[in-house]
Amino acid sequence: MCGTCGCAAETGHGHGHGRTVPLEVDVLAKNDGLAAENREEFARRGIVVLNLMSSPGSGKTTLLERTVRALGAHLPVSVLEGDQETALDADRIGAAGARVVQINTGAGCHLDAGLVARAMPALAPADGSVVFVENVGNLVCPALFDLGERRRRTAREW
Repeated sequence: MCGTCGCAAETGHGHGHGRTVPLEVDVLAKNDGLAAENREEFARRGIVVLNLMSSPGSGKTTLLERTVRALGAHLPVSVLEGDQETALDADRIGAAGARVVQINTGAGCHLDAGLVARAMPALAPADGSVVFVENVGNLVCPALFDLGERRRRTAREW
């Protein structure tokens, strides 16, 4: 039996029926296109976008609260807050003094470039400001999705 298609042929797929056609699809292509559009818009407006990713409970929100308090008097800072269900972190960030927009993903485990693009008008960051994206607390998916941030680095590059 053919190991490729299960037909009665004894040897592989070189027997004249059915061909193997390589299909390669970049499943992130749509996201990457939107991320490039985001990056162009951010650059045009002088907005620095930083994507904060780490595991749940690692201190992302605490770091952002302190950063907002330290930078807020000198530089406009705003935050896109990603969470599956709650707005608790967004409430904390708002109390620290930043403009904040909550993005709830429901069952989704990450933010993507489209979610960021749709949330930016509501966030309305000032030109020349800093936007922090507090991504959903998950280390598997978020690292794959370019949001349009200025530069992406892996842990090995640090």
